Amino acid sequence: MFIDRYISQLLTEKLFQGKVILLFGSRQSGKTTLLQHMLNQLPRQVLFLNGDEADVRSMLLDSTSSRLKLLAGDHDIIFIDEAQRIADIGLILKLFADQLPGVQVIATGSSSFELANRLNEPLTGRKWEYQLYPLSFEEMVHQHGWLEEKRLLSHRLLYGYYPEIVTHPGSARERLKALSGSYLYRDLLMLESIKKPVMLEKLLKALALQLGNEVSYQELARLVGVNANTVEKYIDLLEKSFVIFRLTAYSRNIRNEIKKGRKIYFYDNGIRNAIIGNFSQLDLRTDTGSLWENFLVSERMKYLSSLQQDANRYFWRTTQQQEIDYLEEANGQLCAWEFKWNPKAKARFSKTFTKAYPDCPTAMVTPDNFEAFIMRSPE
Repeated sequence: MFIDRYISQLLTEKLFQGKVILLFGSRQSGKTTLLQHMLNQLPRQVLFLNGDEADVRSMLLDSTSSRLKLLAGDHDIIFIDEAQRIADIGLILKLFADQLPGVQVIATGSSSFELANRLNEPLTGRKWEYQLYPLSFEEMVHQHGWLEEKRLLSHRLLYGYYPEIVTHPGSARERLKALSGSYLYRDLLMLESIKKPVMLEKLLKALALQLGNEVSYQELARLVGVNANTVEKYIDLLEKSFVIFRLTAYSRNIRNEIKKGRKIYFYDNGIRNAIIGNFSQLDLRTDTGSLWENFLVSERMKYLSSLQQDANRYFWRTTQQQEIDYLEEANGQLCAWEFKWNPKAKARFSKTFTKAYPDCPTAMVTPDNFEAFIMRSPE
């Protein structure tokens, strides 16, 4: 079953504009499926190269413009999958862009830390860069309707939105267990600097158990038995592997505001639950509020990305433990939201916050009204 992705139209519009198209995203987020489906609709000759294959990597080693022209042949489009596995990929893509301007090159990467480091300088001014997330609530509404997807809300909080999980609901646990293992961050484990995969697994579990809470690198270091600098390095790499992402604390130097705090979320609820091995139903859990928060923050990120809308995202907290779940600042306007799984819960916004930021609109997001927070209004 192919599921339409919002980014597909945007990518199609960027074809043959003289720039390389880069699509980042975690393994199994659907990059290859999306691009193959998109390119199959075009009356163009496409050459597919997989960077995971040793002969492809060897073929592109020490490439020259003449060799690349010979490789391209009569193809209009060259699609390089898992490009982070190819040595000197930035220079290779630069040669394609400069020497074969009529050929559209598309490259995907499941880890931005290697690929981006090899691209930035060679491809300055020569690339369009996008990120593909796991499926979104809005994409699934488009796929089979609002009512059906709303009915699946509790299931999504437990099992998430990876395409393989969505299309195989009967074996979701087994597939998530396999996906949440080393496969998801295989590129990270290939780095010579990552010599302690067991420690990495301990860190991921600690982060999963602290979902929705402010994290301390020093505390995490004590839990996993390394120093805080190592924890920070691994968290940075996990973020660049599209497993987790960070929100920082919002502050304008109001007294007692936490200025250097951070929260860590998972791109996908199912991956988080697989890491701790807990798929219990929501009414039997103590972390349902945290799952709801992770779902909303990650879905909001997908929503903003689909609109190509830039916004700075934060949480807010004081030393007296006054807190607001989520803040967004865009075009000079600050907005604040509280997330409640129980629709009957009362939204309480700290007077400290409302006095400090009187022009900031506030709202509560519950299962009764969350659609307006994470998807476009139906036309």
